[in-house]
Amino acid sequence: MDKKYLFMGSIMRRLPPLNALRAFEAGARHLSFTKAAQELHVTQAAVSHQVRQLEEHLGVALFRRYTRRLALTEEGRALLPAVGEAFDRIDQAVRDLGEGSGNRLLTVSLTHSFAGKWLVPRLGRFRQQHPEVDLRLHHSAQPADFTRDDVDLAVRWGRGGWPNLGIDFLKAEAISPVCSPKLLEGPHPLRKPADLRHHSLLHDYDYDDWFAWLRAAGVQDVEAYRGPILDETNVLIQAALEGQGVALTDLALVADDLAAGRLVRPFDLTLASDYGYYIVYPSGALKRPKVKAFRDFLLAEAAAEQEREAGRRG
Repeated sequence: MDKKYLFMGSIMRRLPPLNALRAFEAGARHLSFTKAAQELHVTQAAVSHQVRQLEEHLGVALFRRYTRRLALTEEGRALLPAVGEAFDRIDQAVRDLGEGSGNRLLTVSLTHSFAGKWLVPRLGRFRQQHPEVDLRLHHSAQPADFTRDDVDLAVRWGRGGWPNLGIDFLKAEAISPVCSPKLLEGPHPLRKPADLRHHSLLHDYDYDDWFAWLRAAGVQDVEAYRGPILDETNVLIQAALEGQGVALTDLALVADDLAAGRLVRPFDLTLASDYGYYIVYPSGALKRPKVKAFRDFLLAEAAAEQEREAGRRG
């Protein structure tokens, strides 16, 4: 059997092929050779072959292979944390070298709507505070894969709890109806929630939020499933700006439109949500000054916004 040896002074390390370790780590993380192959940009057969090589090298089975799924053996479960940590440390060391060589670029992954409606109006302040950092915004609604994607930090919407990552709660979601001021006038002005039966309800991804809001408002004669599903928050907000109906959305994303009078809140009722926005980053990423600077900036902006809201309510 072909063995690989690495000599460092008088130390000899007996290591398996690194490609085989990469295939194992990706396959174990996804519990799928097909998904591992997509991540590594190789064929499924290549991943399977590499894992077989690793098992032969170690003399143990790392996976139990079933018809439609994979499961880790006890040996595979024992190996995975060490391999994952090793690749994380290599990745961090490479990033640190880039940082030390004057790499100004910071790549942040976030959704179009959060970037356009919340972050971009604040970016001027970040540039003033940190002119040494060049931002690149990567728009995606998918979970950030820091082992595959060239991303330094992400802002994600959800309930938190992403494993093996650093997580900071940024801001809660507060959902309320918004519409063009023109809908407060005309033949069917919006005065009370029951008046919604005369207007289109604009939906983001499904009907669930409107069902919940109407139930909280005690409205029974408005059909929550009326109106279009637009499947993109920016499009939803634009439809509301154009007077095409009443949108139910996070108030943080329309704060500027409300302040400018382009949108109004016809009703005060806000729907509490167990979802929110979180800053997510790889373990150890805050040791890099530009990552910590941007994370601290986001937290400071969210805290200032919360303080302003408290002042308006007071």
